[in-house]
Amino acid sequence: MNPIHVYCKRDLIRWYRAKWGFISAMMIPAAWLIFVGLALPITFTDNYIDFVTPGILAMTTLNSSLGGGSLIILDRTLGFFNKFLALPTPRESILFGKILVIMTRGLIQCTIILAMVFLLGATPYSPLQLAGTFCVLIIFGILLSGFATTLALYVDEHDSYAALYAMISMPLFFTSSAMMPYSEMPEWMLIPAALNPLSYAIDAIRLMQTGIFPLIQVTRLSVLALLVIVTSIHVFR
Repeated sequence: MNPIHVYCKRDLIRWYRAKWGFISAMMIPAAWLIFVGLALPITFTDNYIDFVTPGILAMTTLNSSLGGGSLIILDRTLGFFNKFLALPTPRESILFGKILVIMTRGLIQCTIILAMVFLLGATPYSPLQLAGTFCVLIIFGILLSGFATTLALYVDEHDSYAALYAMISMPLFFTSSAMMPYSEMPEWMLIPAALNPLSYAIDAIRLMQTGIFPLIQVTRLSVLALLVIVTSIHVFR
């Protein structure tokens, strides 16, 4: 555990010093909350900000997790990554350290977003709903951060990774159930939305809001996360 903690602490210090990165990461979900959650005229629900909040939380985790792959790119560019590989610590500790720091960053951002949502008039979550929501976000974050960190091993430069990041994140978000329920979607979009991991996380949080435990969605996310982590460990070794 000590190498994992050291890798995580190192990246957290770097993230804290780069304050503009944190500010820019918060601006996108905040803009969605204000200009979509409050301003968009919606007919299928009386409180759209309640409906869109799970999508904003999942989007924040998505951006934080996929953006975390750039940590590997930066270490490779500066020459640190080869030094880490030469250390006697297990190589998968690099992977787990990156996942831990990405998860920490994402949970901090989601906590701030939730505070903003409640100030803007959303229905507050109970302690049990909050705990369930963060559990779903953790599983979803592990899935995406493991994928992003492993993907970054095969990308040569930061610009290429940024292009891949945009190519993955935007279709995932717009083909999910973040902005509208399945009943309001066009028919061609139903299958991509139903198979989208982002929809699993969003639907799970929405079910938490109604007091239902989302067993199917949590199981799907957990199986996908386990498969990604096993593959990532193999690649890092």
